[in-house]
Amino acid sequence: MITAYPFSAVVGLDDLKLALILNAVSPRVGGVLVRGEKGTAKSTIVRALAAQLPPVDVVAGCRFACDPAAPDPSCPDGPHAEGEQRRSRPAALVELPVGASEDRLVGALDIERALTEGVKAFEPGLLAAAHRGVLYVDEVNLLHDHLVDLLLDAAALGTCFVERESVSVRHAARFLLVGTMNPEEGELRPQLLDRFGLTVEVRASRDPDERAEVVRRRLAFDADPAGFAARWREEEAALAERVLRARERVADVVLPDVRLRQIAAVCAGFEVDGLRADLVTANAAIAHAAWRGRATVTSEDVREAARLSLPHRRRRDPFDAPGLDEDQLDDLLSRHDTPDPDDDPDPGPSGPGPEGPHDPGPEGPHDPGPEGPNGADSPDSPNPNSADGPDGADGPTPEGADHSADPGDPRGADRSAPEGDGPAPDGAAPGERVIAAGEPYRVRPFRVPGLGEGAAGRRSRARTPNGRTVGARLPSGRLQRPHLPATLRAAAPHQRERGRTGPGLLIRDTDLRESVREGREGNLVLFVVDASGSMAARRRMREVKAAVLSLLLDAYQRRDKVGLITFRGADAELALPPTSSVEAGAARLRELPTGGRTPLAAGLRRAAEVLRVERMRDPSRRPLLVVVTDGRATAGSDVAGPAARLAGTPGVVVDCESGPVRLGLALDLAERLGVPAVRLDALAEGGLRDLVHEHRHQQRHEYRHQHGHEDRRGAGPAGGHRNDYRKAV
Repeated sequence: MITAYPFSAVVGLDDLKLALILNAVSPRVGGVLVRGEKGTAKSTIVRALAAQLPPVDVVAGCRFACDPAAPDPSCPDGPHAEGEQRRSRPAALVELPVGASEDRLVGALDIERALTEGVKAFEPGLLAAAHRGVLYVDEVNLLHDHLVDLLLDAAALGTCFVERESVSVRHAARFLLVGTMNPEEGELRPQLLDRFGLTVEVRASRDPDERAEVVRRRLAFDADPAGFAARWREEEAALAERVLRARERVADVVLPDVRLRQIAAVCAGFEVDGLRADLVTANAAIAHAAWRGRATVTSEDVREAARLSLPHRRRRDPFDAPGLDEDQLDDLLSRHDTPDPDDDPDPGPSGPGPEGPHDPGPEGPHDPGPEGPNGADSPDSPNPNSADGPDGADGPTPEGADHSADPGDPRGADRSAPEGDGPAPDGAAPGERVIAAGEPYRVRPFRVPGLGEGAAGRRSRARTPNGRTVGARLPSGRLQRPHLPATLRAAAPHQRERGRTGPGLLIRDTDLRESVREGREGNLVLFVVDASGSMAARRRMREVKAAVLSLLLDAYQRRDKVGLITFRGADAELALPPTSSVEAGAARLRELPTGGRTPLAAGLRRAAEVLRVERMRDPSRRPLLVVVTDGRATAGSDVAGPAARLAGTPGVVVDCESGPVRLGLALDLAERLGVPAVRLDALAEGGLRDLVHEHRHQQRHEYRHQHGHEDRRGAGPAGGHRNDYRKAV
């Protein structure tokens, strides 16, 4: 038997311990989402929690862990007679793997037995196994959205409903739901984030003594797990006993009306959406009072509950990090705190923390997180060292640096930086500066043509396990998605030779067919962004950053992986390796300095190399290349070679050229890459601009079809006919 690391032996992580124990005391709290960097003992402490839960009595032989004292009347293995044989077992710890199917989660009809044996047999899923225990989902942010929906619905209702393939089953599914995630690998959708009762942000301690103690205990455990667990047996037993007493007490805890109004005022003051936050905070405050040994909820209980239930519900933008201003929380609590005669001033038989009188308590340091989505921006101050000047621009003067500059612009080189601009970060070249991004907006959709087979998402067409049925095929392994009409059609011609004499069909294994379904996949969206001095002229970089932020937001909503390459000065930089964390891409973009010359070829070469490596790592995820540039190349080699390496890669060129005189260099780059071009001011979805763009795009292809694909330096659209082509479109 594998020995779990003792819960009481975990160093620090007081908020996480408290959140887990509140859910152990009252499952109504709604589960815990643990966010944190890798290597912070998230999985260790969750697995250790199961040992602290009281053992459960179950009906012997029931696959759904029915309580003999109150069996589920709708149990598929029931009905259970009163006094039926029972047995006691530890509370279950069930782990849901990221790659689990819907059938594995909720259960389903055993199709093979149903078709070949005529038996209507239901196979319970992991929700049934987790009933009255702990359901643990590691990397919950990587779980497919529809599975998270099913999981959270069952956790909220305490019941699992299965309606599929002629099966109609309902069974109890009450469990403590714990999900862990690393925000660097992508966020949960806000709707799903809100369904978790509490959330805790964990970080490794920066205290050398505490870190040393963590290592010391872990080495001792690895050397002798049984001996280490024995040394903590007394603390573990005391903690388990305290959890059991709190569970028995929680139903009798009183929530005074004054505390209920205080909870409502705090939730309204933080402007959280809906009323789930109020319900979760109330249940968590009741559980905290029971844990502290109080009969009545106090203001302290409300504060501790709000600290854990509100941070993830305050996000107003997908790029916001969860956080809570504790000073604002204290202010709201004090303004709506009316002394209640029923309040119990007694702090309880032990200290505030989950480990008894020796625990430092949950009142540890708490990081409220960034102040908003623009927390990475530099302070608001005009910057006289414009990147358009001699130190940073592509040309000798600010206007010369931008060939699209408006000569009639009366502001000339004295234009101040937009609000929010600031100096470049440490390590940037002289003359570079950070330009603040504009507000993001909804962009027109870009999709990869053809039919893929990548990870489920919302961008491009693909064959996926979920979606509309478009055909049938022979199963490649165990039958999971049966296509009944195709199965019947395959069996029908063979009935006479199989000797059928009565009604019904005789079906063999070779007749079985599975559904082919078409849905949407997520792609790898690789951004190649021009950050040279010419992009800073006329404040274009502000608009460019707003456009890329908008595209990042679109990638977040479509469940894509993203990567960010920037080029300026003499080379290109992989600012963000391909990742599912779109938030990281937004943060890197906001901090991106601008200035220097334009090594366009270097940016394209780096993009080709990144796509080559990612193709080997994940061959099924198709790329979408987004090049954001005005097309100028004032440093490095010619773009013809790197562009040829990227030819055939689906993508789009966002043309950032502005002003009355246009050189059309971004359009030429798009032709070399074989992808469409869209002007920066036509990137937003809807309106007349989309119609004009589509008309231009169609005329461009008609023109190229009529005039062939001559050499770009000859008489083709990029050569002698370039002016004719521009007149045509």
